[in-house]
Amino acid sequence: MGLSSVLVPYAAYLRVYEPLAAFPEPDRGYWYRYAAQGAQRTAQDELRQSLAGLLSVPPVAVPVRESGEAFVAVVDGVTHVCPWRTRLRGWLALSELVEEFPVPVVDAVLPRAAREQAEADFAAWRAEKPENADARPWIRGATWHVPVRWFVLFDDSEREYEPAGAGESKQPVMRYRTPMVQARRRTARALRVLKDSLEEGPLIDGLVDVGRWLEEFHPRSLVELDYGGLVHAIAPDSLAGDRSAADVADALAALRDEDGTRAGEAYERLTDRWRAVRELQYAS
Repeated sequence: MGLSSVLVPYAAYLRVYEPLAAFPEPDRGYWYRYAAQGAQRTAQDELRQSLAGLLSVPPVAVPVRESGEAFVAVVDGVTHVCPWRTRLRGWLALSELVEEFPVPVVDAVLPRAAREQAEADFAAWRAEKPENADARPWIRGATWHVPVRWFVLFDDSEREYEPAGAGESKQPVMRYRTPMVQARRRTARALRVLKDSLEEGPLIDGLVDVGRWLEEFHPRSLVELDYGGLVHAIAPDSLAGDRSAADVADALAALRDEDGTRAGEAYERLTDRWRAVRELQYAS
């Protein structure tokens, strides 16, 4: 059975693909050889592997070894890779889980002994090398929605949509991809508009966090927003008509023009669309 034979919904991803030149040796050589093999991995492959440990008995909170897999993109003859870093992302996700949910809920999902072992392993790994203390993942994920701040990084013209059966994978695809320089520029512009128009809050804080994350990568990287498994939770007509990046750009332009009515209408279109998606997780 292939890695992609079972679909694991429903998550979206924000990824950074760095050029091979951004990696120090021996990582550069490893990723060069990896890309040359022509492996084509999907978000479902990565998610299935990352969830495999949770299905074991007893469950393994975080993979024992770091993944050697990556997504590969060749653009204008330049090879870019986005390492999965599944183990690091597992540790970070575990920290967020403990902060977000009450302890009894977390205990029901993942036994305390498994969490404590994972936390001890993370602490040991961070102390192992100086660079580990500030390690950052190339991938961010969100379940049952795409965070509004992610759309700020993209233009509607960068939207790529393939309905089911149109691409090689035969699965629907919805994604945006842009050069890092554009993503950083749009983030900075949006922050100026928001700080001039709104009070400090989660939207501004979240965009500041994304901006800082982008600064960690090579300036000639690519930034990608992939709807991932969400394409299976959204009706085909709704997916085809989804212009969320355009709605965000319209809202920001309206705020810049001090047109509160237009900004509210654009934001309402966006929130209504994603509220309908998030409500699906509670459907029986």
